[in-house]
Order: sequence, then structure tokens, then C-alpha cells
Amino acid sequence: MNSKIGMAFAGLSMGVVLGGTAHAQSSVTLYGVVDTGVTYTNNQQGHSNWEATSGNESAPRFGLMGTEDLGGGLKTIFRLENGFNIDNGKLGQGGRLFGRQAYVGVSSDKFGTVTFGRQYNPVQDILGYMQGGGVLTDYSVHPHDNDDINNTFRVNNSAKYVSPSFAGLQASLLYAFSNSTGFASNNSWSAGLNYANGPFSLGAAYTRMNNPASSAVGAVASDNYYGSESMFDTPLGSATRQQIWGAGGTYTLGSAQFELLYTGSRFDVPAASSLRFDNYEGTVVYYVTPFVVLAASQVYTHVTQGELSGHFNQTTLGAKYLLSKRTDLYVNVTYQKASSSIGQAWIESDTAPSSTATQVLSVVGIRHKF
Repeated sequence: MNSKIGMAFAGLSMGVVLGGTAHAQSSVTLYGVVDTGVTYTNNQQGHSNWEATSGNESAPRFGLMGTEDLGGGLKTIFRLENGFNIDNGKLGQGGRLFGRQAYVGVSSDKFGTVTFGRQYNPVQDILGYMQGGGVLTDYSVHPHDNDDINNTFRVNNSAKYVSPSFAGLQASLLYAFSNSTGFASNNSWSAGLNYANGPFSLGAAYTRMNNPASSAVGAVASDNYYGSESMFDTPLGSATRQQIWGAGGTYTLGSAQFELLYTGSRFDVPAASSLRFDNYEGTVVYYVTPFVVLAASQVYTHVTQGELSGHFNQTTLGAKYLLSKRTDLYVNVTYQKASSSIGQAWIESDTAPSSTATQVLSVVGIRHKF
């Protein structure tokens, strides 16, 4: 009996030692963001509205990310990231448990990183952080998020490769499987390059989706794509092919950061001419002090479909006060004007379109990162 107890304690001790060794070579981090505020819109289908709004500056999330050192500059990596609405507790991204990101892969100091799962494509990775200078709220983004750099959808079933940085230059490639016998029925591929050197940052990327949302199991799932948003009576969610491309850059000069960004997107739709968006954006961010940040963004979006054309002009002004490294207070005001051919203004992420060609929105909120 005593020998059995001794063996049990020996086994327990060995488990603790092995666990300690594994822990020394591995790490798992819990992280997240909570963000909420109050939004006022002057015109939503003819009425003004006050709303409690979740995720104005950063979408609420929590996640786990981890690494295991395999030796020789090689390590296993993973990330599981959940999205939710802080105001009502509902899951985001179509009710997925880990709808923001879910991937596992291997990273090498010498050869780069390969990951598999639900991920961002290179357009989102490379160009997304430039939008709004990375400090304005979601209301500052391009109309209808037509270029997806505000992450309306992510790609499933994907394999992604990111190269090491060579003198500041880095390449990204992604392919997402349809997971059906019709190999190209709902697949996607994407590629991009980015360059960073001191105060400069440049990036360019392209992505293509074939028959997006044609199934629930494909690269772009049918419950996580555009819905009834439309231009010239053409729903974006009806596209049989979507292409997105863009390029941009940032430059930091003292306390100021300047950003220029161009993106284009094309929706091929059944029995109609393709619908095209061209987005031109300029943003200035200025750190008045380490705790006070001001930002201004101007976006011009041109829309064409056959002989039809129209445009949006959108201006956003914002200020942020950092209470700490993890907590900030923010205020943004956005004004959008649509051309007469489009008719209705609709600021992205707002609940409903205006009944006129203009819409004004203001938001105040708080964000905490952990």
C-alpha cells in the first residue's frame, strides 16, 4: 500500500516537473477589448436617433493566443478569438464562438509563418490598419465597407503564408478552399506586399472571391457576407465574384502621422453590369500630448455600374484621451453626403440610411484593452 502511495507521489512529482518544463518553453495569453458608447444620428429613415452602440473604436473581443518553442528558431502558434456585442452579450460574426480568428500553424525565424483556419486576408492585414489612421471609429470607414478592410467578413478554410521581413519588405499569400466538389464554387485567394522602414510604411494587396456566400461551408460563408446593402438597386450580397485591390502608405513626422490610401472593389452580379467602387482617403493623426490624440479623415468614394455613376464625400473628426495605456475615452463626428444619383447617405456601421442625401453622426465612448 505504501509503495503504491509512493509511486503515486512520484508520478505526480514527475507531472509537475514536465509541466513546468513545457511551461518554460510555451506560453498562452488571454487578451481582449471591451468598447461601448452612445451614438446620435440626425437622420435614420427620416428620424433622429440615440443609441447605445458596441465596438465603435474596436470591436469587443476576447481571445487566446499561444506559442510552443520547438527549437532551432521553429515554433507552433495558435489563436482563438471571439467577437461579441458588449451591449447585449450576443456573439458576433454570425454567432460563431471564435468568429474573428481561429487558426494554428508553424512559424520559422528563417522561412516565415504558415497558418491554417479562419483568418484575415492580406488586404485586411496590410491595408486595414491605415484606414482612419488606426485611431478613428468604425463610422469613418468606406461606404458599405465595400473593400472589406473593416472586416465585414473573414475567410474560412484558409492556408496563409507570411514571409520573414527582408530589409523591411514582407510578402503574404492566402488560399481559402471551397470545401465542396465544385472546387471554385466558393473559394478565395489573396496576395500582398508591405514595406516598413523608420517613419515610412507602404503596402499593396489584392484579393478575389469566386461565388462568395454560395454555401455555408465555403471560403466566404453565406451567413457572413454582405446583406441587402445596395448601390443602384444592386445588392452587394448577390455578387458571383468580388475583387478587392489597394495600396497605401503612412509617414510619421514628429507628433504627426499622415496616411494616404486607395482601394478599389468590383462586384460581378447576375444579369447586370459589374458594380465598382473606388475609395480615396487621406488622414492626419496628431498627438497633442502622449495622452491627447486628434485625427481628421476625408474619404471620397466613386461608384459606377454601366452608364450609372455616383459618389460619396465623407469627413470624420475625432479626439481621444488616454486615461492609461489600456483605457481611453473618444469622441467622433462624421458627415456624409451622397450624390443625387445615389440619393441616400448611409454611414457605415450606422443602423439605417438617411432619408436624404446627407447624414451626420456623433459618438462618445470608452475602450479598455486587457
